[in-house]
Amino acid sequence: MVAQALMIGLISGIGILDGRILGQVMLDRPIVTGTLVGLVLGDVGQGIIIGAQLELIWMGLTGIGASTPPDVVTGGVLGTAFAILSGSGSEVALALAVPIAVLAQTLGVLCRIVNSYFAHKADGYAKKADFRGVAIMMWIPALLFFLSTFIPSFFAILLGAGRIEAFINAVPDAIMDGLGVAGVLLPAIGFALLLDMLYSKKMAVFFFVGFLIVSYTALDTMAIALLGACLAIILHFYAPGIKGSGANKVEDNEPELDNLTEGEIDFD
Repeated sequence: MVAQALMIGLISGIGILDGRILGQVMLDRPIVTGTLVGLVLGDVGQGIIIGAQLELIWMGLTGIGASTPPDVVTGGVLGTAFAILSGSGSEVALALAVPIAVLAQTLGVLCRIVNSYFAHKADGYAKKADFRGVAIMMWIPALLFFLSTFIPSFFAILLGAGRIEAFINAVPDAIMDGLGVAGVLLPAIGFALLLDMLYSKKMAVFFFVGFLIVSYTALDTMAIALLGACLAIILHFYAPGIKGSGANKVEDNEPELDNLTEGEIDFD
């Protein structure tokens, strides 16, 4: 169990560094962390299923301005791990991952507060042209972010797996059924958040086409995705006149704008 707790802690720690020192390679996404957790715990299939369910919840989640979103790395890793260890399925993972992510969010806020001190120290070293000092001040915040997810994940798996299993077994069936219903609704909320950002009058028709295909045919998700890709290729290569037709037609001397967006940003 110690080795598994260590590996899961490393998954969390490396995941939180995605977008910070590793570039944006999507190691922090639940579909990736869930698969890795499943691999560590010996149930890759369940890890992929739970990770995909959590991805539906958080795919539209983003930090805006100074706001700090829930920690999807810690929530996804521990939610998947507890569900696999307890054998309770994705319903429990969905019910546990969201509150864990919200609680872990406070550690992320604390890290950002502490890291502001090192940012000011880096400014002081930069004024003195002390590049070694600047480099150290840049690596310490990354280490703190790593520890903010590694330590909770490591000790949660090391100390809490048996307790969480006993707790889940003690929960009445009525509450577990309610959590199952909530778990089904949470992905819908995630889709609603994503749709709120992406919705466009010119793109809405494609959304409803996909909805009708799902509702009135027996096609699975992969078939609909491939059909959508074919439709996109047809519109791109075989209907080039759509962009310049009708009221959206541009003059010869004007730059062509993207008609799939609601409007263009005017920086003047």
